[in-house]
Amino acid sequence: MPLESEETQKTGRLWRRYVYFGVPVAGAAAAFVAGIMFWGGFNTAMEATNTMTFCISCHEMEDNVYAEYQGTIHDVNRSGVGAVCSDCHVPKDWTHKIIRKIKASKEVWGKLTGSIATPEKFDAKRLELAMHEWERMKGSDSRECRNCHDFESMLPEKQRPRARQQHLNAIETGQTCIDCHKGIAHKDLRDRADEEYLAELESPNPDYARKVPQLYLDSLARIEAKEAAEADAAAAAAKAQQEAVAAQIAAAVEKARAEEQAKASGQAAPAAASGDTVGGDLDWGSAAPVPVTLFYPGQASFEWVQNGKTHGGARPFTKGGDKCSTCHAKELANMGAKIVKGEKAEPTPIPGKRGSIDVTLQATHDAENLYLKLQWEAAPHTPVPFVDGGKMDPENPVKVAMMIAGTGIEYVDQAGCWATCHNDNRYMPDAPDAAALGAAGDVAARIGATDYVTKYIAESRTDIELKGRGGKPLGGWDKLKEEGEITALLEGGSFMDVLRASPSAGGDNGHILEQRVSNSGGAIESSVTLEGNTWTAVIKRPLDTGATGDIKIEPGKVYTVGFAIHDDFTSARFHHVSMDWRLGLDDPGVEINATAQ
Repeated sequence: MPLESEETQKTGRLWRRYVYFGVPVAGAAAAFVAGIMFWGGFNTAMEATNTMTFCISCHEMEDNVYAEYQGTIHDVNRSGVGAVCSDCHVPKDWTHKIIRKIKASKEVWGKLTGSIATPEKFDAKRLELAMHEWERMKGSDSRECRNCHDFESMLPEKQRPRARQQHLNAIETGQTCIDCHKGIAHKDLRDRADEEYLAELESPNPDYARKVPQLYLDSLARIEAKEAAEADAAAAAAKAQQEAVAAQIAAAVEKARAEEQAKASGQAAPAAASGDTVGGDLDWGSAAPVPVTLFYPGQASFEWVQNGKTHGGARPFTKGGDKCSTCHAKELANMGAKIVKGEKAEPTPIPGKRGSIDVTLQATHDAENLYLKLQWEAAPHTPVPFVDGGKMDPENPVKVAMMIAGTGIEYVDQAGCWATCHNDNRYMPDAPDAAALGAAGDVAARIGATDYVTKYIAESRTDIELKGRGGKPLGGWDKLKEEGEITALLEGGSFMDVLRASPSAGGDNGHILEQRVSNSGGAIESSVTLEGNTWTAVIKRPLDTGATGDIKIEPGKVYTVGFAIHDDFTSARFHHVSMDWRLGLDDPGVEINATAQ
C-alpha cells in the first residue's frame, strides 16, 4: 500500500482538505451539483405533467373534456393566445402548484379503478368533478383566471354594455370570475347543480372587493359619453323621421281636401289622414320623441328570469335589486337576434322574423287624457311555419299593447310587464294541455282557461314553482287564491293595467290579475294605421277612467310601464317587448315624460 505524504497525513484526504463551518467545500459542491440535477429532473418532470400532451394522454380526458375544449375561445381566437389545461387548472406559484399536484394525484384513482372509463360513467361523475373546480377557483378568487385576466387591465370601451356593468359590479361587491364564467371551455353544468348550492357558491365575497381602477373609470366615462352622443343623434334622427311622416300625412290630407273640393265645389268636409284619426288636433311637435327598442323574448318567462340555472343574472335581479334594463338595455337588438334564430330560449323559431323593432315613442297629455304615439317601420311578411296560412291573427297585421304596473307586485319595478309572463302561458314550455285544464275544474273556469292560460301575476297564486325540482312544471296557473283574496288585490291596486290597440278591434282597456280581462267602463280611443312603410299607433286614455282595474295617472307620480308589438299577424308570446320604462307627467327625470299640451 502506498504511503501517504506527510502533508496528506497532516490535513487528511484531499477532498476534505478545505473546510468551512465544519462542511468540506468539495462535498458541498458535489451536493449542490446533485441538487441541481435532482431539481432539474424534478422540475422537468413537473412541467411535463403540465403539457397538453400529458393532460390528454388518457382517453377519459381526450374523448370528453378535450373534445369540448377544441374550438372554444381559450383554444383558438383572433389574437392567437391560447390557454392549455394547466393554465386554468394548475397554479403558477410553487407552493400552490405543489398542493394542487398532490391533490390531483387522487384523480389518478379514477383512471385506475375505471370509475370514469366510459362516456356514460364520466357524464355521471362530471358534475361532482366540476363542483370541485368551481369551489377551488372560488376559494382562490379565481387565481388561475387572473393570471391572464385582470380588472386592472380591462377597458369598458372594448366590452359589451352588460359585460362592463357586471364587471364593475364584480369589482365593487367582491364577485370573482368563476361566479359567472362557467362552461367557457367545457360543457356548462350550471343547469344540473342545485339552485341553493349555486346561490351560496356565487354570492359575493367581501374579501375579494377591490377599489375600481382609475383606468377602468376613465374608460367607462369615455364610452358613456360616446353612447350619450349617439343617443342624442338617434333622438334627433327619430324626431326628423317623425316630422317627415307628419309632412307625408299633411300632404295626404291636403291632396284629399283638394280632390274633395274639386268634386263638390268645396262643400265636403276635409278628409283626415288615417294616422290622425286619434289625437289629430294635438301639437305632437312639442312631445319629444323617445327611441324605444322592442326585442323578441322567446320563452324567457318570469320564472326563467329568477332561476339561476337558466339566467346568469338571477342573483343580481333577486338579491341585488338590479332592473332588467340595468344589464340589458343596451344590447336588446343583439339579444333579440340570438333568440329569434333559436340560439336560446326559442324552440320554434319563425324563419326571417326580425329580432327587434326600433320604435319612436311620443307622450303628451291635456287636463283629462294621456296620449301616446308609437311609430315604427313595417317589415316584410314572414309566414309562421306551424300555423295554417302562416298568419296567427289574420285580421290584424299588427297589435300594440302597453302595461302600467300597479302596487304590491314583486319585482315589477325591476321587470315591468315580465311579471305577467309565466312558463305555463300559451306556447310556453309548461303550458297545460286540454286534459290538465279539464281536470282543473273550477280553477280553470275561474281564469277562463278553456284552451290556454292567459297572463297573470304571481300575487294571484298561493305558490309559484321557480326551480322545477323533481321535474315539476314552472309557474302556478292552478294554484289560484280564493275569490275574496283576488277581489282584495284588485281593490288594493295589485294588478297590471293593460291598454291594447289594433286595426280591426280598435282600443281595448283591461287589466291582468288572475287572468287578462277587459274592464267594464273606462273606454279608450285608438288608431293603428300604415302610411307608406311606417306604422303609426295612437292611444288616447283618460288620466282617471274611474273604472275598476284602471290606474289613475297623476302628476308627481312615476309609473313603471312596458310596451309590446305583435307584428306580422302574430299573437301570444310571438311578439316584441320592451324592458322596464318609467312614465310621468311633466317630469324631466323620467325616460317617458308626457308633457302638457
